Amino acid sequence: MSERTARRGWRSQVRRVSRWRSRLFMIVQISLAAGVSWWIAHDLLGHYAPFLSTVAAIICLGFSFGQRLGRVVEVAVGVTVGVFLGDLFVAMFGTGVWQIVLVVAVAMSLTTWLGARTLMVTQSAVQAAAVLTVLPGVDAGVSRWQDALVGCAVALVFATVAPTSPITRPRLIAAKVLHEAAFSVRAMVEALRRGDEEETEQILQRARATEQEMSKLLTATAEGTAVVRTSPFLRRHREEAFQVADLVVPLDRFIRNLRVLARRAAVATWRDEQVPEEYLELLTGLAQAIDECAAELFARRLPTAKLGMLRELGERSAHIPILPRLSPTVILAQARSMLVDLMELCGEDYTDARDRVPDMD
Repeated sequence: MSERTARRGWRSQVRRVSRWRSRLFMIVQISLAAGVSWWIAHDLLGHYAPFLSTVAAIICLGFSFGQRLGRVVEVAVGVTVGVFLGDLFVAMFGTGVWQIVLVVAVAMSLTTWLGARTLMVTQSAVQAAAVLTVLPGVDAGVSRWQDALVGCAVALVFATVAPTSPITRPRLIAAKVLHEAAFSVRAMVEALRRGDEEETEQILQRARATEQEMSKLLTATAEGTAVVRTSPFLRRHREEAFQVADLVVPLDRFIRNLRVLARRAAVATWRDEQVPEEYLELLTGLAQAIDECAAELFARRLPTAKLGMLRELGERSAHIPILPRLSPTVILAQARSMLVDLMELCGEDYTDARDRVPDMD
């Protein structure tokens, strides 16, 4: 084995361990819920083989991890409806091809009529079909439905016990997005100084790639706010979660403006347009401010302490001369727009943030 292969293998194992650690709470939670569901149905209710209690708990928590009670309830309804209909069909019609076709159609139709989403509709069909094909005993109908109810109830209880990661993860993603933006702006300044068209194209691609991180942030924020609303153990984090959720809109606008800025930088190098040093110094100051805002988020603080720095940059931008060339003008305008977005991200109201970036001289 070569040294390069060994390093690649080690990095791969590090990623695998990191992925396992990130899912460890989910694994432990689902494992315990499966065991508790079996114990309740088998030892307390006296059911011989409560297969569906374990399956229902695993399905409810597995499909809903990170989205908590609302999704657990949705999956639980699908599971219980499917098992109930499956039991009913086994008792009344037995099993066979036409029974399976009919019970799946009825289960999906009923949950659709109830206003269910795709996951709940699919689960009702799966569970109904499982009762008819895997556990078709006619004399076990009520106990099977009880088993499903037990599994879903246990899943609901376990869903209220959530780790704090849904609270901290959105803040870390937002900090990562800002850190990447600061890197892009600094690289943009150097590329504009050198007139490096290839480098600005790469920066543009990196700026466009932030769309994926923003999607992650939206998902993580939704999960975090759902957790603090439903879990009694995390109610104390409610204000923190909502504060981070308020960052999403200004950060999204900021990243959109970053992409426009990167695109114009690429056009400027393609057209050999010289961007004045004053503009590049403003971008350098902007990159520093972005980095410091990211550091505040990493430290679990809202970057309100950086408002003074941003206001100073906004004031300075108003005194930079406007040149009769398109690319430098667009770059200056985008930098000023990004300052407004950053001020909003730091907690400033939009109207106040806009006023902090004065009209050009």
